[in-house]
This record gives sequence, C-alpha cells and structure tokens, in this order.
Amino acid sequence: MMAAVGEPPELKKFSGMQRAAALMLSLGHEQGGPIWDQLTTEEIKELSSTISQLGRVPAVVVEYLLVQFSGEVSSMSTLHGSYETTERLLEGIMPTDKVKEIMEDIRGPSGRTMWDKLSNVSEAVLAGYLKNEYPQTVAVILHKLRPDHAARVLSELPREFATDVVMRMLRMDTVQKDVLVQVEQTLKSEFMTNLSRAQRRDPHETMAEMFNALDRSTEEAMLEALDDKAPESAERIRALMFTFEDLANLLPGAIQTIVRNCNKRELALALKGSPEDMKKVFFNAMTERAAKLMRDDMAAMGPVRARECEEAQTALVRLAKSLGDRGEIMLVDPKSDDAMIY
Repeated sequence: MMAAVGEPPELKKFSGMQRAAALMLSLGHEQGGPIWDQLTTEEIKELSSTISQLGRVPAVVVEYLLVQFSGEVSSMSTLHGSYETTERLLEGIMPTDKVKEIMEDIRGPSGRTMWDKLSNVSEAVLAGYLKNEYPQTVAVILHKLRPDHAARVLSELPREFATDVVMRMLRMDTVQKDVLVQVEQTLKSEFMTNLSRAQRRDPHETMAEMFNALDRSTEEAMLEALDDKAPESAERIRALMFTFEDLANLLPGAIQTIVRNCNKRELALALKGSPEDMKKVFFNAMTERAAKLMRDDMAAMGPVRARECEEAQTALVRLAKSLGDRGEIMLVDPKSDDAMIY
C-alpha cells in the first residue's frame, strides 16, 4: 500500500482537467481502459487534447494523484454510479457550463431536452398519441409542456377526455420524481422513437432549408444547375423553400413579433430592396411614428448594394423560422395553403 503523500506545491499549476489528464496518462491503456470506455466522445476529445498539450509533469504530482485516486477507491465499500455522482465527478475536471451541457445530453429522458423535443411536436400528432393514454398520464405530460402548446393539444383531444384531463390537472399536486421519470421513459421509448421512424425527412426538405441559408445569387445558380440535371427535384425544392416573400402571408401579429425581435438596420435594408406591397406589410405592423422613422432611415441610406438587401432579407427569414421553432409565431407552411406549422 502506498504511503500518504502531502499535496505538493507544484500541483497548483495544474487545472482540474490537466490533473485528470495526468492521472489517465499515468494509468496507461490497461488500467485506464475501463475509465475511457465510460467517457463520451466529446469528453474523450477534450481529455485527449489536454494530454497532448500536457508537457512534463513532475513525479511528485503524478505520485500524489495516484495515491489520492487509490486512497479514494480503497476507502469505498462499493461504488454507486448515478447522474448525481457523475455530475460531481465532472465538476471537478471541467467548467460548469460544459458539465451542464454534458449532463443534459446524457440524462436523456430525465433532462430538459426531452420536453423541448416534445414541445416541437405538432399538437395534432401529440394529441393522436395521448388520447390512447390514461387521463392522469396526459395530465402529467400537459403539466410539463408550455401553456400555449398544452392548450393546443388539449383542444385536439376528445371533449369528454379533455375535461377529465383538466380535472386531474386541477387536483394535481407536485408530481413525484419517479412518476415523472417513468412517464418520460415511456415517451422516449414509445412515442419519440416511433415518431422519428415515421418522420424520415424528405431530402428535398433538408435541401430547401440549406438553400434558404444561401445568398440569393448562389441559391439561384444552384437551382438553375438542378433545372438541367434534375428538374423535378429543383421544382420540389423551390416549392418547399420559405422565402422573404412568404413573410407577406404571415398574420399581422407574427409580423409585429418579427419587427420587435429583429435588427432594425437589417429590417431597413431588407425593405429597401423589396417591392412596395412588401413594405406595406411591415409598415402596417408598426406604429405610425415607427414607420415614419423606418422610411427616413431607408431614405438616409442612399444607394445600397443589392447583395446587402438580399442578405438582410435572408436574416429576417432565419429570424422568422427561429421564432416559429420556438412557438412564438405561426408560419404558413409552403407545402400547403391550409396547414400551419408551429
């Protein structure tokens, strides 16, 4: 058994990550292998990067780390791996924000990410699944969703069933953690898994999103090239793309939300390069004074490059799609005149 070693002064020069790197380097492949197997890909990359830049580590530091490690292990009758012990371990070797990111990822259904994903599922699809569940289970799930999304799901459920769910929500106390975990596990294993299988994305949708992010000239050049080689694909991509002109189809409240959240110089640039009817859509969403100030700003700009206007228009489209993804506005789905996406 190794003798106790006091903390060497040289240890202060090494960060938590560097200490972990030195320990793993000293353990080598055979002893350290089982530990490496428990790390995520990102953790392995970060730890490996630290090892590669570690340089010389004094023997006294290595000895201290090994003695400390072996002492902690030998003093335990058993090891208990859990989210909490994992989080404490990671906090000792990496920044807090990184620990939070990793824990949210590995917690899976018990983390915030699961409910974020569920909040992005359309109310019709979610209600179609929930109407076959116990009302108490549905009450727990709706309790965890954003109020606006929960309301839309509730309106899609059969009236008598929805009333039962509401009554249970009214009588609901704090949901026990083990019940919540069980519900989340079921959602992940049954609903989300089946949903992902059923919603294999059309590659044209992915390409349409990518083309939306291109500058106008590159976008047009790519689509023209596709017109020659795959005209049907080019036509489908065009139909799926959400463009600046599509913003004119949004409800006035959605336009107001975009105006509140956008960069005002970008808005002025975008409108300067747009037709008059498009300008009216945005000016009608502003106060009379704000609209006048915006017109004055546009006039004061003088001549601007068409490319700058196109880039500003693309930025507004991205903002609109981001607000739509967060459920703050409704976007008209370009694939259908009637359908709405949230």
